[in-house]
Amino acid sequence: MISALGSEITIAGISGADLIYNERIRERVARGEVADVGFEDNLNKELVIKLDPDLVMVYGVGGEASGYLNKLTDLGIKVLFNADYLEEDPLGKAEWIKVFGALFGKESQADKIFGMIANEYNSVRKLVKENADSLPAIMMGLPWKDTWFISPGNSFISRLIEDAGGNYLWKDTQSETSMPYGVENVWLRAREADYWLNISTVKTPAEILNADRRLGELPAFVKGNLYNNNKRIAANGGNDYWESGSINPHIILKDLAAIIHPGLFPGYELYYYYKVE
Repeated sequence: MISALGSEITIAGISGADLIYNERIRERVARGEVADVGFEDNLNKELVIKLDPDLVMVYGVGGEASGYLNKLTDLGIKVLFNADYLEEDPLGKAEWIKVFGALFGKESQADKIFGMIANEYNSVRKLVKENADSLPAIMMGLPWKDTWFISPGNSFISRLIEDAGGNYLWKDTQSETSMPYGVENVWLRAREADYWLNISTVKTPAEILNADRRLGELPAFVKGNLYNNNKRIAANGGNDYWESGSINPHIILKDLAAIIHPGLFPGYELYYYYKVE
């Protein structure tokens, strides 16, 4: 969002430089212009103090985050919590650019950017609602150590699937966090799925079979309806879906709608997604 406002030069430090996709930021990190300050218990507080920031923007999942973040406040550093990850509506998440607009004195520009995003998003949603003639069933994810973490029905990705004309198989669930399920429970439900999306970090069908060979029996796998959101990956492994995707829900929506209802978007080239084959 800072990039969208043209204010990248203000960034003095980040957490997790090896996860950054933005090439300009990675170049500044390489030149020593942007420091990697660490994260959580490994936060380099001395380095943060040395950077002398006007503001540290943070997010914390769970009560343990308050401990190390309170230490920053005790050191006289201004800390602002960013809670956009709690938003259940994709447009609500993107609207956080208005917060950044206020911080940088670019309210008008932020409003204009969000207005464009909302118009594009609503246009795609309207097109799908008025023209889609089916409601394909959707599953997501991949098991990790015999546990499958399912996004709840009140999550922003569930809303995206709904707006893209899909029927998310766990849409009736409610939770503030991802829900752990046994592989067998997910497998039984996943037999209804027409499409399989957001498949962890896999790039080939073989990687899915390596996780659990039974998954190869699922209809979405057999039909080859496998699509992952890691098309835009930097050499260091940073995934742009998790970076610019926060400000581009309209593009993610169009990707999903084009996957689920390809006939509505002839010739469209997927931006964040690609077919796993």
